[in-house]
Amino acid sequence: MATEQKPINSGFGETTTATEVITGIDLKGKTVIVTGGHSGIGLETTKVLSAAGASIIVGARDVTKARKALAEIQNVKVIALDLSEPVSVDSFAKEYRKAFKKCDILINNAGVMATPLLRNSSGWEMQFATNHLGHFQLTARLWDELREAQARVVCLSSLGHRFSGIKFDDPNFLTHPYEKWTAYGQSKTANSLFAVHLDSVGEKNGVSAFALHPGRITSTDLNRFMSDEEKATATSSLSSIPKFVPSFIKSIAQGAATTVWCATSPQLNDKGGVYCADCDISPIVDDDSPQTNGVRNWAISPSMAERLWALTEQLVGVEWTK
Repeated sequence: MATEQKPINSGFGETTTATEVITGIDLKGKTVIVTGGHSGIGLETTKVLSAAGASIIVGARDVTKARKALAEIQNVKVIALDLSEPVSVDSFAKEYRKAFKKCDILINNAGVMATPLLRNSSGWEMQFATNHLGHFQLTARLWDELREAQARVVCLSSLGHRFSGIKFDDPNFLTHPYEKWTAYGQSKTANSLFAVHLDSVGEKNGVSAFALHPGRITSTDLNRFMSDEEKATATSSLSSIPKFVPSFIKSIAQGAATTVWCATSPQLNDKGGVYCADCDISPIVDDDSPQTNGVRNWAISPSMAERLWALTEQLVGVEWTK
């Protein structure tokens, strides 16, 4: 939608909750997919969107765990989804299409962080495979349903995008030494660049896309691969994570707010292809900026986004239907 990457002064902020963002918005008749929508900020997202009237489909690797977590929420269906495995992504999309003709909102929420070096069955590095490649494939497989609804696609990136751009010569760390935070940063940059180019591709069909940083949240399963020492120092704002900047620690309700804002806010009608944080479009900042709500140029570059798109199509073996 060729939206300028600058704040619109939405009236919300870092302490806004998801419930506050969605006040007055009616989602009856809308169908929403939330990957990983059974834990952490994904669960809060599911709760809030369901309360607004939407029917929610949660993609979860552990279906039993997901159904237990979602048992008290109305209008929720769980479908098995392991984003790191292409066969599972295709299976999810096939099952979804049997039951639904459209998808009004796709929230690419699930992710992993700072894992040891792991690879999927295709040999892809696990953070890149789960956080980016799987979501790219899922979005491609559901493209007809997204176009039918003139949907919004929301991609959860992170302030961690500042740890790394895309390693185009070796995205899966096949020849370079593996470093978990570099790999995480690459995957989060990829999430943002995916939204940039997806928005461009989807414009003629009324599909818009947004990337976002949910904020610093310490009470979710995302940090399960971090050592006890890393968790302790992160909690005290003295983290060993490279380039760390102390920032406000959000509750889960606050952490889900920007996701819900990007997915539903009328303030974003006719906008897209931007990176957001604290329920607003983020400012562009210098590469070494301490500003926690800002985005680096490498994560929103249209040329880098197009280059990543081509690389991803090649890796995943998906020729995008436009």
